[in-house]
Amino acid sequence: MNVKVDKIETNVYKLEITVDAANFNEAMNKSYKKNMNKFNVPGFRKGKAPINIIKKFYGEAVLFDDAIDIVCDETYPVALAENDIKPVDYPKVEIVQIGEGKDFIYTATVTVRPEVELGEYKGLEVKKPVYDVTDAEIDAELISMQDKNARVTAKEDGTVESGNIAVIDFKGFVDGVAFEGGTGSDYELEIGSGTFIDTFEEQLIGTAKGETKNISVTFPEEYGQEELNGKPAVFEVTVKEIKVKELPALDDEFAKEVSEFDTIEEMKADLKAKMEGYNKTRAEKEYETAVIDAVVDNAKVEIPAAMIEREIDNMLKDLEMRLQYQGLDLKTYYEYTNTTEVKAREFMKEAAEKRVKADLVLEQVAKVENVEVTEEELTAKATELAKHYGGKDIEKTVKMILDGQKDYLESDVINEKVVKLLVDSSKPTA
Repeated sequence: MNVKVDKIETNVYKLEITVDAANFNEAMNKSYKKNMNKFNVPGFRKGKAPINIIKKFYGEAVLFDDAIDIVCDETYPVALAENDIKPVDYPKVEIVQIGEGKDFIYTATVTVRPEVELGEYKGLEVKKPVYDVTDAEIDAELISMQDKNARVTAKEDGTVESGNIAVIDFKGFVDGVAFEGGTGSDYELEIGSGTFIDTFEEQLIGTAKGETKNISVTFPEEYGQEELNGKPAVFEVTVKEIKVKELPALDDEFAKEVSEFDTIEEMKADLKAKMEGYNKTRAEKEYETAVIDAVVDNAKVEIPAAMIEREIDNMLKDLEMRLQYQGLDLKTYYEYTNTTEVKAREFMKEAAEKRVKADLVLEQVAKVENVEVTEEELTAKATELAKHYGGKDIEKTVKMILDGQKDYLESDVINEKVVKLLVDSSKPTA
């Protein structure tokens, strides 16, 4: 086998691979053995005609397709390895010369991983956010707890007021025609919650139990259903029941009821501590992201379109998996969001490009800094994952992960070490 390599443009190489005639003839024989049962030649039982008769009766080209696949599968990976070429997409293969008794010559045009030119990546000054816990945030959390523990009772007299819960039957009409999804029975609507569109809830205020009222609203321009976007609608609403919330007092008794603390002050102190812990984690994560962004912004790299498209493919697969947990699929998602796969891919393009560049830059930092992974670190990471998966036999799960996902684990651990290196060397500013 002989290989000639030409760089035809940035990140694109063309390999001209020559396979000697003897090897190609061997591939032709393999193709014949694979397909012999498909050939029906007069004078021979099906599948029993020798290769020279097949070539004469059908023409030698009938064996080319599988012979080409066999030769390319055997020679293309070797050509890549010998020339240290790492493609990021499938090659574009073109046949230059083919025929019995001739050397088989083909070209493979491949897009390769781009070279990364790092800028400054150590000792960068990066703003670190600070999130203080305010009394208002603590009060809001207490009010939320108070609301969750409210006692709901029927309101026998009076009309619907803000804060009440109206139990309603409703039916919606657009241009006098009832629309799909616009009907509900015994729906409990908290007035002022903003659950329904436009001024629906406000218009219910003052309605008495048993009263039916027509409510006029307009759907938002981007409601998500093409036939309703921006359309005026009328809902026929019957108030079947009115309920009121009786909020518990925020006192020591409340603290004892909803927590392990004896006083409201102790519970508030615990809330503050938890919120401070959350804020600290949030600030650290945002700072880490800001450091990575700064390092990536300082680097130069021309990203092949194939890598971006591949990342968009991955993002769509992730989206599809998340949708499956909700009992949906991509087709339904596109219909519900009034979009298409083409629009979704275009929307994801910028984020995909950013992800790919970050991965390439972090990979280059790891290379320059000689970041490596030990077997102990891989085992520790696999154990962490095994515990997350659960199950009785942790050791068996660890072995399974190491056997099947070692490359992924190694990449993950290296990435974590690189990020730590960058963050530890950075200089946080207020």
